[in-house]
Order: sequence, then structure tokens, then C-alpha cells
Amino acid sequence: MKSISFDTTNALCGGILTAVGLFFAWQSFNLELGTAFRMGPGYFPLLLAVILTLLGAIILVQSMRVQHEPMGPIALRGMFFILPAPIFFGLTVRGLGFVPSLFFTALIACFASHRMKPHWALAISLALTVFSVAVFSYGLNLPFERFGPWVRF
Repeated sequence: MKSISFDTTNALCGGILTAVGLFFAWQSFNLELGTAFRMGPGYFPLLLAVILTLLGAIILVQSMRVQHEPMGPIALRGMFFILPAPIFFGLTVRGLGFVPSLFFTALIACFASHRMKPHWALAISLALTVFSVAVFSYGLNLPFERFGPWVRF
């Protein structure tokens, strides 16, 4: 009889993604869903939760088909730079405005990799900021302040 072996890391990740997706799908039913043509406030969160649940289930199934590999070291540097970046953005976007907040958020996230050089981090942050302003401010014409009260003269 063939024994079942599975990748515990992917099984854990797939289980967590599936559980989080199911939780948010359940929570989105507290909001009005609407229809595909007239979406309510719960429609898009439900759609994202279903996608997250499906991706988690796919990862969970694939974890049972693959021999497991040992889990490598935890990337602490990545966690210390990636996790605070959106928090920084949320706390500063009203005061600094969209442009400086996005630039510094991208700059913080760039240093999650130990291979990132300062000049490349500045270039990537600048390119991301220019692209985002072009898309969200000029392309979609979203009403937000590009530069907030903290940086006005």
C-alpha cells in the first residue's frame, strides 16, 4: 500500500488561505451584495474571498501531490520591511498626500531584499510613484490630494 506524503508547508499555507477566504466570504454576507451590474458593498469582497478560497484549495490539493521540501529560514528582513509599508501609507496618505506617501512606502518595501541597492530602490520607487499618479490621478481621475498639508508651503 502506498503511503500518502504531502508538503506540510504548502498544506499549512493552503489551509490558512482557505480559512481566511471562507471567513471573509462569510463576513461579506453581512453587507448588501447586489448584482453583477449593480454591485453592492459586499459584492467585491465576496468575489475576492471566493478567489482566495479557491487559490487556497488549489495549494492544499497540490500539497498532497508533491514531496515535501524542508522549510527554509524565515525572512525576517522581509517581514520587517513589507508589513510596515502599507501601515505607513495608511497613516501618512492624508497628511503627506498620495505622491510622497506612495514614494516612501515603495522605498520602505524595496529594502525587504538584502540585494537591493539604494539607487535602484530610489529608481523603482520613483517609477512606481509616477506610474501610479498617471493611472489613478490622471487616468482614472480619482479625487485625492497629490500633496497633503504636511508638505505644502
